[in-house]
Amino acid sequence: MPDLFSLGRRGLFLFDAETAHGLSIAALKTGLVPTCKAEADPRLAQTVAGIRFPNPLGMAAGYDKNAEVPDALLSLGFGFAEVGTLTPKAQAGNPKPRIFRLERDHAVINRLGFNNEGHAAALSRLSARRNRSGIVGVNIGANKDAADRIADYVAGIRRFYPVATYFTANISSPNTPGLRDLQAKESLDALLSAVLAARSEEGLKAGKRLPVFLKIAPDLTEEGMDDIAEVVAAHDLDGLIVSNTTLSREGLTDATLAREAGGLSGAPLFDKSTAVLARMRKRVGPDLPIIGVGGVSSAETAMEKIRAGADLVQLYSCMVYEGPALPGRIVRGLSRLLDRETVANIRELRDSRLDHWLSVKV
Repeated sequence: MPDLFSLGRRGLFLFDAETAHGLSIAALKTGLVPTCKAEADPRLAQTVAGIRFPNPLGMAAGYDKNAEVPDALLSLGFGFAEVGTLTPKAQAGNPKPRIFRLERDHAVINRLGFNNEGHAAALSRLSARRNRSGIVGVNIGANKDAADRIADYVAGIRRFYPVATYFTANISSPNTPGLRDLQAKESLDALLSAVLAARSEEGLKAGKRLPVFLKIAPDLTEEGMDDIAEVVAAHDLDGLIVSNTTLSREGLTDATLAREAGGLSGAPLFDKSTAVLARMRKRVGPDLPIIGVGGVSSAETAMEKIRAGADLVQLYSCMVYEGPALPGRIVRGLSRLLDRETVANIRELRDSRLDHWLSVKV
């Protein structure tokens, strides 16, 4: 598999990053990518926000923007997959080119701008798979030209309630002007009030309560993190996802591409996102679930997120460089790490390096 991927990656890297991404989606849709599931390990399974996850590794939002291949992603070994970000109306996003590979840094810069086919197209696809097993989260956002952005998030809850396993409200992309303003205290309070009220109403109709997560940025100040923790504590939110892409370019070796506008993801984001994760864990306490994202490229980096306070982890950009065998490799690697630790469940290792990550400069 690694040799085949090396050949495939060389071929894909002949194309620009966005074309290559489209080809990878097409390959998953047609079954050209073999399944790479690891053997189920009960030590990796845990219940988070009322959902039983078979393992803690998920595909982050941004890859399967239009809910085209969630089941194919699950077949690669992911314990869950998150689709989107989805906006009520279809939108083209920002002008191309808008994705850039920083190969020496194993990083990606994107300024896509919530390009997607809209709610209706995704709902049709998710409705067609609604009787299948597997955890599929729906990441919701707002159209760039929305007169009422909070209403767009509410529309996402209402539209996808019958087909989602959980929701993520994405207020942290740097590529939609003004979106991160929703992280401010008063705006966030208004957003969560509206979104969670819609969740309650739809839950009563459906007879089930779906978890809602909030995805935040890694570029928050200490005061900004304080504000988010305070607002979250006042609402019946089910968890945080820490974090989205960063505007920082610290430590990059590719000075030319580093000048491109957009959010940076991949290996260089690991330390920053993990330090913010630890700070949010410290602020929200031990009970609120947190999904850690940013720079996960191995079993060791996935485990480090958990040691820093994450219950679950997600990846995306590092798969650009490591290929479709990565999730299965990480899950198997986590089992080997648990062999060394001799613990009954991976949950026992959460927070074990919290103090270290609290000391890392953001």
